[in-house]
Formats: sequence, C-alpha cells, structure tokens
Amino acid sequence: MTRPQLSRRRALQAGAATAAGLAAGLALPSIADAADDPGTDPARRKVVLVGANPGIQLFDGDTVTAYASVWTVDWSTHGAGAAIVLWHDGRVRVLTDHPALGSWLERTFTRFFPEADGLPWPEPRIERRAVHVANDLARGTHARAGDVTVRISEVLDRRAFATDDFDLGGRVHSLSLVTGPSAAGAIEVRGRSLPGEVVRSGPPERPSSSAFVAVAEVWRL
Repeated sequence: MTRPQLSRRRALQAGAATAAGLAAGLALPSIADAADDPGTDPARRKVVLVGANPGIQLFDGDTVTAYASVWTVDWSTHGAGAAIVLWHDGRVRVLTDHPALGSWLERTFTRFFPEADGLPWPEPRIERRAVHVANDLARGTHARAGDVTVRISEVLDRRAFATDDFDLGGRVHSLSLVTGPSAAGAIEVRGRSLPGEVVRSGPPERPSSSAFVAVAEVWRL
C-alpha cells in the first residue's frame, strides 16, 4: 500500500533545517539565552538514552489501526532494558522487563512522537513481561513480549539522520540514528495479526514507510 505519509522519520527530515525556521520568521532563542540554558544549546546537551527504537504504524485507508514502538536501551538515565509500547483500539499497553524504564520511555518519548499525534492516548497499562528483540539493518526487527509480536522486514534503504530540534512535549532534544524504512511489517496479539497495512511513499531512491528499523540511536537533552 502506498500513499503520502508523514512518519516520525520524515517529520524529522522536514524539520531539520534551521534556515527554514528563520525564513518563516520564527522567534528563536538568543545566543545569550542559549548560553544559560543547555536545553537550547545543543553543544551542552547530555546523553539521556543510547539504544534503538524501530516502529510500525498500520493503516486502513487514512485511519491508523495500530502502532507499535519497540525499544532496546543499552544505557539511559533510567537504566537499561527493553519495551514494546502498543497502541490499538484506543488503548495503550507497555510490555517491558523493567517497568520503571518502560513507563519513562512511553511518558517521555513515544506518546510525543508524530505517529501518536491525533490518536486517543489514555494512561497506559504497564505489564511486566520478558522482552526479546532481534533488530538489525539487514534483516529487520522481530520483537515479542507476552502475547504481542512485532515484525518489520524487507528493509528498503539505510540512511543516517541527526537533528537538534526534536520537540517532545515542549522539551527539545537532539537525536541521531541510522534508520531503515521497510516494505513489510505486522503486529500480532494472541497469535492474530492486527488489521491494517504498512504504508510506503517516496521515490525509489529515497523511500519512506510507516515501518522502519532504527539502530545507533542517541537522544540528548
């Protein structure tokens, strides 16, 4: 299925150019303000998370039917571990081997991603489950926890990305990663595939997709 889609990675690409903000006449912090506030001075931001965060949205036409955000955290200010954040049918589940970490990932990151924009997003149900994730740019992502399985496959491209302007609920972060938009994916609950399809867009030389692998992901605040 192919149609234009503003995924998180495409939103990052669209918003990365500071010159565009200047041309639009946006009010930007002064140099003096930036010197006093590490949140507005990218050079002074500290690493808060190192890991990977592949994700998948499924669509029925223009309607999002399901969204899964898969996390593997090698190091963070809230520890290491893994989590699957699943939105489906107006509910949010966080399946994780470290509940405090999983709650922080959902509360600080996933709920503010563009994929979640416009979705009813109630307080999540935190479920302590062992999480198993295989994730690489060659084969894609296979994650499972409890009764949930996420598969992302047929990686179409591999490209690096970096921005200092990723807004998460009013807190601007720096982000760098390597992403791999992918042609296929599925979310299963209790052995049954959730409805919806992966959406692809973009030219062959620079494809985009609502399913993507991500590695070498570093967030700074």
